[in-house]
Amino acid sequence: METLLQQIINGIVLGAVYALVALGYTMVYGILGLINFAHGEVVMVGAMVTLAVIKLLAGTGLPLVVQLLIGLAVSIPACMALGAGIERVAYRPLRNAPRLAPLITAIGVSIILQYLVVLVWGRTYHPYPELLPTTPFDLAGARISPAQVAIIFFSALVMAGLLWLVHHTRLGRAMRATAENPVVARLMGVNVNHVVTMTFAIGSALGAVAGVLVSINYSVAHYQMGFILGLKAFTAAVLGGIGNLGGAMVGGLLLGLIEALGSGYVGDLTGGLFGSNYRDVFAFLVLIVVLIFRPSGLLGERVAERA
Repeated sequence: METLLQQIINGIVLGAVYALVALGYTMVYGILGLINFAHGEVVMVGAMVTLAVIKLLAGTGLPLVVQLLIGLAVSIPACMALGAGIERVAYRPLRNAPRLAPLITAIGVSIILQYLVVLVWGRTYHPYPELLPTTPFDLAGARISPAQVAIIFFSALVMAGLLWLVHHTRLGRAMRATAENPVVARLMGVNVNHVVTMTFAIGSALGAVAGVLVSINYSVAHYQMGFILGLKAFTAAVLGGIGNLGGAMVGGLLLGLIEALGSGYVGDLTGGLFGSNYRDVFAFLVLIVVLIFRPSGLLGERVAERA
């Protein structure tokens, strides 16, 4: 029972991060019908910029939590500017092009960002400092660390803030109108280009937070960390229903639980043939199954109407 509870806790922590990243994918797809495969690299840039700021503040005597908050205060605007720049330079000229063109562009942007980070920070793995206490809490026989508690809390807080923005602000109404029909929204006075840019910027801000949280969880950051994380988050978005904010959250949590439970019990179920090192396989098995049996996702797909 303790093992099951431990894997559930691990799955919720993973799922919270996947959900944050998946929201970036699903927001862009809901408005443009575009899969921004460079989003995982934006997540990675958020982690690396925050780490750089923390290293700069290392000798100042500030508490580590304060250093982390200052790092986030720098990385979030940096990633928002990066996301908005990617939209303006790489995607906007291709908005009315066949869907294959922006897809190939997204992959190209992803590779460019990886190697720009290599030029700045190198190919090495960078250890993340222990920003929070390491003594775990006991929960009915399972253990949960302060870092995991912080990941769950901040993920929930950020997701709640996003839902409030989308459903209770003027920008959120404009985003929903653009997602329903960008042509009609433009006729009603909505600045569609501004809405699209802000969608990329907000998704990138979520990605910056997710990059820091995943680095805290694994205590490491490197230039390729966004690739697999981005693919898993895309799987979570498809699982829940891409273009659907609630679907991205549900899909992220479900994928995290599936991955944690699968890696925890696959050894017993296969007689030791497979181990926890096969954990990444579960995400892509889920993607294949969902695409075969329910391609619109668990909560249904939402996508902008094309002119």
